[in-house]
Amino acid sequence: MPARVRDLSVLLLSTYDLGHQPLGLASPAAWLRELGARVTCRDLAIDEFDESEVTAADLVAFHLPMHAASRLAVPLAQRVRSLNPRAHLCFYGLYAPVNEGFLRKLGAQTILGGEYEDGLADLYRRLRAAPDGHAGAQSEPVISLARQAFRTPDRSGLPDLDRYAYLSVGGDRRTVGYTEASRGCKHTCRHCPIVPVYGGKFRLIARDVVMSDVRQQVEAGAVHITFGDPDFFNAPGHALRLVTAVHEEWPWLSYDVTIKIEHLVREARHVPMLRETGCIFVTSAVEAVDDTILERLDKRHTRADLESVVRSFRATGLVLSPTFVAFTPWTTTDGYVELLDTIYHLGLVEAVAPVQYAIRLLIPAGSRLLELGEIRDLVGEFDPAALVFPWCHPDPAVDELQREVMAVVAAAVPGDDRAGIFARIRELACARAGRVVSGIELGAADGGQSVPRLSEPWYCCAEPTEGQLSSCPGSAAPRPSVSPAPLAAEYLTDSHQI
Repeated sequence: MPARVRDLSVLLLSTYDLGHQPLGLASPAAWLRELGARVTCRDLAIDEFDESEVTAADLVAFHLPMHAASRLAVPLAQRVRSLNPRAHLCFYGLYAPVNEGFLRKLGAQTILGGEYEDGLADLYRRLRAAPDGHAGAQSEPVISLARQAFRTPDRSGLPDLDRYAYLSVGGDRRTVGYTEASRGCKHTCRHCPIVPVYGGKFRLIARDVVMSDVRQQVEAGAVHITFGDPDFFNAPGHALRLVTAVHEEWPWLSYDVTIKIEHLVREARHVPMLRETGCIFVTSAVEAVDDTILERLDKRHTRADLESVVRSFRATGLVLSPTFVAFTPWTTTDGYVELLDTIYHLGLVEAVAPVQYAIRLLIPAGSRLLELGEIRDLVGEFDPAALVFPWCHPDPAVDELQREVMAVVAAAVPGDDRAGIFARIRELACARAGRVVSGIELGAADGGQSVPRLSEPWYCCAEPTEGQLSSCPGSAAPRPSVSPAPLAAEYLTDSHQI
């Protein structure tokens, strides 16, 4: 009679996931529990690092959806290795395959990128079938773009939604859920971390799976949903059918999405439908207002396109939440002032999180930016500890300005208004550029109205700060749960947003 296959203990860990309940834990948990695994999910942005859970685990898997999460995972992975050397160590998510060499040196036995759920399920089967618990060399593809039959994420065991970032609308504080209707992206922007893994491909998640995930989060108290797709309009038909169905079932539910400026121009006829189905703001990675910088980043939009979208949104009643890579190797002090003045003249001061003014370009492993000779000549050797190619601006004054702007942002306290922070940054930038600081009537261009916003700023292509790294749950410094108004310097991260 064949021996009974034992069920294994799996510990799924998230170090940071942009202030929302980690879908990157909930989704694979559903697949693994379906196979009989005893799964524990720990969101270390909120939960404590429990050594007893590590020592009991047969498989420990870290989700690495972004650069900051990867940096935060490194000391924890070392602790896992020390506490339980017999456990199989896995890293999965967008930043796992591009950092494969470094992660292998940390002791990683399995690396999974792209569509990772099926790979985790296969890994579990291998481990369960191995009589001594050692499954041998990895047989799953490091990057898989295979089409998966997604399961409804299993969010049991994760912290309640009201412990995560919330939506502020006027004086109201609204509980937020998070889900995705697609993965990957059909675009190949040079600075985007998705490109090295997906290479211009994207995968849709079945509407009934997304609806089921929204439903369980609404039942858990969500009154707003963030659709975290890299670009919600990669497949506009799929997206619009989904939000129509969501609005029909929960007509009071609001939501936000991320869409490229290029798509907002091309699909302008669909923008009113977003508003009609409950969308209250759209995040878009504008990156720059200088067309030469946009061209180098291969963003496929122009400053004129941004201006067109702002007019369209104003007419429709939607809020545009633009994000920027304010400091690049091509940024000048005059160009930075022009960026600030453009934000003002377009009436976007209230819509821009102050951290956006301090963002410095991140060049991770596999970045398409390295296709540019001027970037290859600029960067230093890859820093495996920092997981980046370090670079300094050709003009030291620009790097100094970035540090000064970050200091202004970091010094902000809860209750500081965006207009006031903007004014301080603009005064600083004008001084650096040798310009007279002309007065501006902040608030007038924005109509004096507040805009809906999430309590935790997030962004792509940004380096984590020392403050964020020192707050790692595996360090001696305590890591706070989501605060009512987190400081930008503590929450500066990157995302797979385009």
